[in-house]
Amino acid sequence: MKVLFFAQVREALGHSVLDVDLPEDVRTVDALVRYCVAAFGEQWGHVLDERRVLVAVNQEIVNYLAPISNADEVAFFPPVTGG
Repeated sequence: MKVLFFAQVREALGHSVLDVDLPEDVRTVDALVRYCVAAFGEQWGHVLDERRVLVAVNQEIVNYLAPISNADEVAFFPPVTGG
């Protein structure tokens, strides 16, 4: 799976992309975030909090209950404001 991080999310985590092979039990975006917290530390949970960022699976905005697989591309990014 390719996991992408944009803007402030990328800056806070120090990564723009991760290539991961997820275990069978990681089947939702929420489970992916928990997996990242376990692998990389508590800061990841704070930065990837669903109240703070948007997530897209295969370039479609979804919520944290959305299903995922190793064939997907998941992107995390801050909400965009216009002006």
